[in-house]
Amino acid sequence: MAWCKSKAEYAPYDEPFVPGPKNGHWSHRDPNPILEADEKAAEDGMAWAWGFGRDISVDEFKKNILSFSFAAPEGCPEPGRDIEIEYLKAPVRDGTELGLKVYRGKTTVDGGATLVFRMHGGGWVVGCHETEEPENRILSAMKNVVVVSVDYRMAPEHPFPTAPNDCFDVLKWCKANADRLGINPGKIILVGCSAGANLAAVLAIKAKEEGFTGIIGQHLAIPVTCHPRLFSKVPNHDSYELLSYVQNKDAALVDARRMEVFWDLYTGLNPQADVQHSPLLCSDLGGLPPALIQVAGLDPLRDEGIAYGEALKAAGVEVETVVYAGLPHGFSGFVRIPESKEYYDKLVAFVRKLVGDA
Repeated sequence: MAWCKSKAEYAPYDEPFVPGPKNGHWSHRDPNPILEADEKAAEDGMAWAWGFGRDISVDEFKKNILSFSFAAPEGCPEPGRDIEIEYLKAPVRDGTELGLKVYRGKTTVDGGATLVFRMHGGGWVVGCHETEEPENRILSAMKNVVVVSVDYRMAPEHPFPTAPNDCFDVLKWCKANADRLGINPGKIILVGCSAGANLAAVLAIKAKEEGFTGIIGQHLAIPVTCHPRLFSKVPNHDSYELLSYVQNKDAALVDARRMEVFWDLYTGLNPQADVQHSPLLCSDLGGLPPALIQVAGLDPLRDEGIAYGEALKAAGVEVETVVYAGLPHGFSGFVRIPESKEYYDKLVAFVRKLVGDA
């Protein structure tokens, strides 16, 4: 596993480590046998997929992840009954055509739907349309919503900046083909989880800088907002607590080591400061669309998600940040716990508010 590493190394700390006074308490969890059983099962599967202790390739790792099935909450809409699914292709700047998965509900009005533009998670290395399949189904079943998921190219074969370029090119294609998709080009919501949330945040900034209009909201779930080697370059970094890479370095599902491997494959070992992979580095977040940020308390990415919410708020952006104490990265997939339902309810309420009645 030459592509991997033996331990996390980008967030050194002095012994003994003391949790931060502002965010450190979010790592605490009360005993919960259901959560603990589901978390252990998920972590066992993730450890197998990564193949630590076995000599597997990146390709094998990708295939292992793709073999996982998604957990859907009770009542999740079903294709053919509640929603329709269509597969399309869209060209990007180098001529490559990327796959799109389009979800439409039974109550969508032709030409008037809000576009929910999905970028899947998976550390820019793994994942597919179905990584957040329940979210896509639930949102597309809402009145006047069309969900488009983009199959952007991934590292290490296609490192940074391929992913944000692919996603932005497809977003522009969607707007240019609004009639084909049945959407209102002036009502676009960017959504993503983890690396997908990173891409959503990046696209919101990129759209503002390039004069691309129509984005009315962004949902950033368990977001990646800054390479840990670049925390010291974050504007006003002393005002943020960025300690969760250390406090939660051994967390389940995505620990500090795994997250650093994703970064290494995506940006290389010596990343340059760039807002297009680390949006927390942006010095001008003013004028961005309203955001809902949902953060896991027992996640190495916790503090940068909270910090991004604080930075948006300081820039005058309407933002709600929700932190779920004691829960690991990807907790929304633990559908037996109440926090998973709360996560989905928050997402639906955010989108419903932006979609309105039109």
